[in-house]
Amino acid sequence: MGGALEGLVWLLGLALLTVGLVTLARTRLVKRWKRNMDVMDDSAYVEQLATLSAASVRRHFDPYTDIDWDAPSYSVAKNDPRWVLSATDPVGRSAWYQSQSPERQSEIGMWRQANLAKVTLHLESILIRGLMQYTFAVPNSSPEYRYCLHEAVEECNHSLMFQELVNRIGVDVSGMPRWLRWASYGLPLAAGPLPNVFFFGVLAGEQPVDHLQKSVLREGRSLHPMVEKVMAIHVAEEARHIAFADTFLRKRVPTMPRFSRLLLSLYVPIIMRLLAQAVIVPPRRFFKEFDIPRSVRRKWFSGRGESRETMRNMHADIRMLCHDVGLMNPLAQLMWRLCRIHGRTSRYRGEPQRGQPTVPVPSISSR
Repeated sequence: MGGALEGLVWLLGLALLTVGLVTLARTRLVKRWKRNMDVMDDSAYVEQLATLSAASVRRHFDPYTDIDWDAPSYSVAKNDPRWVLSATDPVGRSAWYQSQSPERQSEIGMWRQANLAKVTLHLESILIRGLMQYTFAVPNSSPEYRYCLHEAVEECNHSLMFQELVNRIGVDVSGMPRWLRWASYGLPLAAGPLPNVFFFGVLAGEQPVDHLQKSVLREGRSLHPMVEKVMAIHVAEEARHIAFADTFLRKRVPTMPRFSRLLLSLYVPIIMRLLAQAVIVPPRRFFKEFDIPRSVRRKWFSGRGESRETMRNMHADIRMLCHDVGLMNPLAQLMWRLCRIHGRTSRYRGEPQRGQPTVPVPSISSR
């Protein structure tokens, strides 16, 4: 009886010790989290946020004011050659696609553009919900609150714009892969307790879309005017959003505990590869719809040749960021190689890749 009582006391003591340690760890974690949320002591960061917020007020767009959706030139026709995909698109540069009839190329191009728009608005939805989750706990007078709300408003307008584009094209597309659509219900919740993880995820979604759209616009070829206008607006405002995520991470990542930084360095190339794949690779419906042979699909997205080069190029800015904030340790470099998105880093954000034409992005009016 005495031994049983002694064992019970030991168990109770161990339980109390565990609860105490967990409470202490949680208290320290919460204090660190709250300390990181207060940014007013960093004058350079506050000034950058003020600049971004002022730019959002000075230069912003409304999808139903700045785009004349009912203009005659915006009418959609299946045999319009301006729907033909460019050589910057992995599908468009393939020998199989170029061997199709012009009408078939236009039809495939319409489906491809509509699905890319749908994927983008799905990613915007995740970002909007994550921004609301993050700003819920920021302290009063924080400049992050104002900028994040500016960005959320712009992303709502982008979602309206991309959905209108999908509707006008008239193709019923699904957008993101099914696994990512299901995961999207939980991903925004990470923005509160794990903001660095979340904002690297934001860059993982924004960077591939921005890279593809800039590449198409820099070609200087004749695009359907509706698509060109939507791309130009998105590129103009997305530059601010990418700049904020970059600035946010440059401020916070270097001060993370060493082990947390190690885990983050391994996470980054994985999420970059996963979301780039979700943006670039069309859903299965696309291949069934156009009866595309499996061998052609493997050649497009197998991670070889030009397909691998496209993946590497679109992450040059992210590799630069990781180098600058101390996330390019030997294990991380190995992970980048395993994900097949390693390569040279950009010298500055938005640097065009070698051999890429530098035709200026079309000008657009703003309010």
